[in-house]
Amino acid sequence: MEKLKGNLFLTGFMGTGKTSLGKLLANRLGRNFIDLDKKIELDSGMKISEIFSKHGESYFRELEKKAVREVCEKKNLVVATGGGTTCDQENIQQLKSAGVIVCLTSDPQEIFLRTERKGERPMLDKSDGDRLETIKKLLAERKNFYAQADYTIDTTDWSPLQIMNDICSRFRI
Repeated sequence: MEKLKGNLFLTGFMGTGKTSLGKLLANRLGRNFIDLDKKIELDSGMKISEIFSKHGESYFRELEKKAVREVCEKKNLVVATGGGTTCDQENIQQLKSAGVIVCLTSDPQEIFLRTERKGERPMLDKSDGDRLETIKKLLAERKNFYAQADYTIDTTDWSPLQIMNDICSRFRI
């Protein structure tokens, strides 16, 4: 068990519960909540899917890097990052220097069920064919990045309340 110092960053694959859990944690801790993807949308004036289609993933990742730097300058936040945010070593270092990273994981089949709606997940929507296979492939590619989190919790079979209680217990908050 360790004491929470700084911000609490929730990372992990899309559909693992970062945003919904982040809102609950922020409310419980009396902290502000920031969804990094929503911040990027507000700052750019475009939806994430629009950024991907008009400018491509690399442009989005630059916007994401800028947003990471900005939130890391603030204090007492709960931040839900995008699924690929920690696939950049510079982002990981920024996040670690400003707080702790909690990685939410889930079974690929569960992620598939949670992300079924098309049009909201550019990394899955662009896949040709089997979304479940795309999920498995992306999870494998991101595994080593996600492993650098300070704490990892599987959200497959737990309620948001159970997950929140586990995180609060782990960081004595």
